[in-house]
Amino acid sequence: MNILIFFLLPMILGMVVSMRLKSKFREYSEEPLSEGLSGKEVAERMLHENGIYDVQVVSGHGFLSDHYNPTDKTVNLSPDVYGGRSIAAAAVAAHECGHAVQHATGYAMLQLRSKLVPIVQISTTLSQWVLLAGAGLFFGRGNQTVLLIGIILFAASTLFSLITLPVEYDASNRALKWMDSTGLTHRAEHDKAADALKWAARTYVVAAIASVAQLLYYVMLFNNRNRD
Repeated sequence: MNILIFFLLPMILGMVVSMRLKSKFREYSEEPLSEGLSGKEVAERMLHENGIYDVQVVSGHGFLSDHYNPTDKTVNLSPDVYGGRSIAAAAVAAHECGHAVQHATGYAMLQLRSKLVPIVQISTTLSQWVLLAGAGLFFGRGNQTVLLIGIILFAASTLFSLITLPVEYDASNRALKWMDSTGLTHRAEHDKAADALKWAARTYVVAAIASVAQLLYYVMLFNNRNRD
């Protein structure tokens, strides 16, 4: 029952949200943006109107692989977004530029998330193996000290997932506000762009829920074994 609640349910919820996001993106990808701009053009316009000229907009690979890289200051857009002239392409491009604006303005939560990246890279690699060893998958009954170390490592990843939420929602809010204030989208287009970004944000919510649920499971396991 614990496995069902803490692992399977979040996984199923994540699959449902992911499918819904892809469905929404495909739906709004078929609706042309009235301004006729491509995702690349939308991104460059938003960057320049926010006084940002040192960030390059480039085409990446894959489906919905869009992201902003603060290290080399690039807005990486998937092919469908980079060349697309749809509501979906505009919304995603503007969202990623929202992260560039966060970076340029020193948005605190983005700075905090960036500082956690090296720690999370290590904890993500080690935590699952340490947790499994501590829980006894490899060494019989397990070891409480090893399990505790695994919990601490996993907690860093959970913290990163939680900090990601305000970063993503803020980027979407910046994107929608800019599109509205510049007249890039009329009312109906604005609502559809907001809907697309809403479902994108929910993927991060589900990821955070899943991470918190798994962390709670291992904490409960640790506490139960201490009582034995």
